[in-house]
Amino acid sequence: MGSMLAMGSGLARAEEQVLTSSLGGATRQANPGNPKLATQTEVVAGQNQAPMLGAASFEVLQGAIAMYEEFVAGGGWQPLESRTLKKGAKGDAVLALRQRLVLENYVPFDTLGLAQAAVYDDELEESVRAFQINHGVLPSGIMGEKTLAELNIPADTRLGALRENLGRVEAYAQGLTDRSILVNIPGAQLETVEFGRVYSRHNIVVGKLERPSPTLASTVSDINFNPYWKIPASIVARDIVPKYMEDPSYLDTNHIRVFDGVGGPEIDPLFIDWPSTDPERYFFRQEPGAHNSLGTVKINFKNDHMVYMHDTPHREAFGRNLRFESSGCVRIDQVETVIKWILDSTASPLTAQDYEMIVANVEQYDQQIDNGPDVRWMYLTAWATEDGRVNFRPDVYGLDGTGFIYGQPQPKTF
Repeated sequence: MGSMLAMGSGLARAEEQVLTSSLGGATRQANPGNPKLATQTEVVAGQNQAPMLGAASFEVLQGAIAMYEEFVAGGGWQPLESRTLKKGAKGDAVLALRQRLVLENYVPFDTLGLAQAAVYDDELEESVRAFQINHGVLPSGIMGEKTLAELNIPADTRLGALRENLGRVEAYAQGLTDRSILVNIPGAQLETVEFGRVYSRHNIVVGKLERPSPTLASTVSDINFNPYWKIPASIVARDIVPKYMEDPSYLDTNHIRVFDGVGGPEIDPLFIDWPSTDPERYFFRQEPGAHNSLGTVKINFKNDHMVYMHDTPHREAFGRNLRFESSGCVRIDQVETVIKWILDSTASPLTAQDYEMIVANVEQYDQQIDNGPDVRWMYLTAWATEDGRVNFRPDVYGLDGTGFIYGQPQPKTF
């Protein structure tokens, strides 16, 4: 077992010990959060949690690759039989599950020789939960269909995913400073990070398969409170005009105004021949308020893709495990926590009362941000953290194997 967990020689000894002795174990003690969700939104400041990306991420991922190379060289693991197992179960299927989790060190090797090795006890339940958290699965502690599917992905497939993400991790970490906002698109999650530790973690909604979110590196430049939504022509063509054609009250109901170009006079949409009109001919703008698609606040950063992060009035999407529903921008659960965190490092910190007063005013208010936190929108389907966790997520946009790192993914068509 010891040789199976040996790491690459380039990894610092302290990090080597973390990965060899704590793989999965670091997560066994984590709060599984909302039992209905695979991930959760929470402030974890003070818990010393390692972020998705940091200064040592490249070296730690190299160590994980070396470890999985040894898994593959040792023959990997055999698939488990299709059945549901939970606490209290006994028998050969439970023993096989324990043996499988031992291979990635979610369960101590020496438990295999104990009388209760074939019993689904508290320790095995917590180990399954740790595995689930690292794979973006509902952390129920029950081995169900989704968990079984993740357990049965071959070791060489996992190794391929780790290798695929090595170049991404190296690129995304370039120029990263002490404060950053990290967005992982396949995981549909965001972290605010300061001085190498996670401050808060948020469920997010990212781009649909047919309207994927791009990857990018930037810096927060300003925040718009009670923003107008200046609707992109592509969304006007694909969404707004068809809805208006179906329901002529749609624009009024959603407080959307139409102008004769940016800065031009407002016009009555009833007098426009929409079937034969280029959507770029007119400028559509949604007014601030509870109805606004951007919610109460919008976070801006320079980029070539016209994307940003924002609130939303449709918060029900954050309660779903599959959160690929936007047109490319990122919607943030409990966005006020991120806003306050950004402003706490400026000359204009924001209290909860300040936030409520600004939002209640329903007038756009812009706050420039000097020396704002870094922004990374990343496409990570596999990564390792300094506290010993090796994580995997589905390749939702089908980009693994293409060399993709930065840019706008092509839409997936059906």
